[in-house]
Amino acid sequence: MASLVTDYCTLCNDDGTSTEAVRWCIECEVFLCTDCEKNHKKSRSSKAHNTMSTKDYHNLPKFMQDISSQCRDHKKKYELYCSFHACPCCVMCITDKHQKCQEMKPLSDVLKQVKSSASVQLFEKDLKDVKENLEEIIKYLNRRINTSTEQKTKAAEQIRSMRKSIDDLLNKLEQEILNDLDSKQSKLKSKMDTLQQQLKTQANQMSQLQSDFSKMTQYATELQMYVGLREIEKTTSEAAKHLEDLKSGGPLDEVNLELTISSELQSILKDVKSFGDININTSPFTLQLKAVRKDQAQYLVHTTPTIEQIKPSLLRHLTIPQDMQSIEIYACRILPDGKYLILDNQFSSSNLLLFSNDGMFMREVVKFKRVSWDSCFIRTNTVAVALGSEKNR
Repeated sequence: MASLVTDYCTLCNDDGTSTEAVRWCIECEVFLCTDCEKNHKKSRSSKAHNTMSTKDYHNLPKFMQDISSQCRDHKKKYELYCSFHACPCCVMCITDKHQKCQEMKPLSDVLKQVKSSASVQLFEKDLKDVKENLEEIIKYLNRRINTSTEQKTKAAEQIRSMRKSIDDLLNKLEQEILNDLDSKQSKLKSKMDTLQQQLKTQANQMSQLQSDFSKMTQYATELQMYVGLREIEKTTSEAAKHLEDLKSGGPLDEVNLELTISSELQSILKDVKSFGDININTSPFTLQLKAVRKDQAQYLVHTTPTIEQIKPSLLRHLTIPQDMQSIEIYACRILPDGKYLILDNQFSSSNLLLFSNDGMFMREVVKFKRVSWDSCFIRTNTVAVALGSEKNR
């Protein structure tokens, strides 16, 4: 899209003419056409100004295009740099906001060889490391999302499995008690059917005797009457006795089927309030990220901080192993990879101890037979240790 933008000469535009610009003056912050650029180079006040093509100007990031070389408050050109506040200043800023600032430097001295300084390479590395850290964390979060999805699926399967186990058990128990109910009711019914059949037979016999008795009284002789009455009495007595036996023996007792639900089963409805619990357990973040410098901008301008600028803050707790009763720290160095190197003095000896980025003890690097007073990082896998009594390192 930058190639489609047409810039017009600022100076010609002030005169009411629209002429396409070809250059941008970094210091004047104006667009210049070909003719104005020639006059700009001839002018004593601007011939030393740095310019760039309009194409290069539009290749700059938007936020850099908005950076001005003039003070927003006083509309004066930046000429000085305040080391205390780490900002450029114009001459008016000194009397306005920087009266007590002592470390004021010419801005031109500060900006010399900025692009070629080692800090630029460090910034590039920091950007690369931060981007890689972000990409690693994004990958890590994607893995965590996938893991949580898998955990959800597994938990849902466990819930359904438990539900099926409960259903299967309840179905089994239900079928068993229904079978038991059917069996016991069938036995009771069978006994009552048998007894009922017996009583029906006796009732039919009594009906027949009633019919015989009526005929006997009408047609039988005295002798037949006598013998018949004795037979009827005998049969009636046997039936009455049978009824008494049934009444006193229990077959006629009222027998009811009653269901008692298991107390353990009833307790499910009373005591079980939930199917389970879903807990979120948190574990410490263990992904190893690349160590990135903090406050990188301060390295662009080498300054010695004043006592007011030094503000100590807690960076990390170091965890001492249990088998180390105590350590006497004479030096602490933060290595480029973020690990911590501790110089520990113990009576007549000293140790170099290495701790991880998260402050956990890793190992003893080396043990000295003499007391050491200080240490410093030289390069990867190399540190220097001052041995005072040996007058050596």
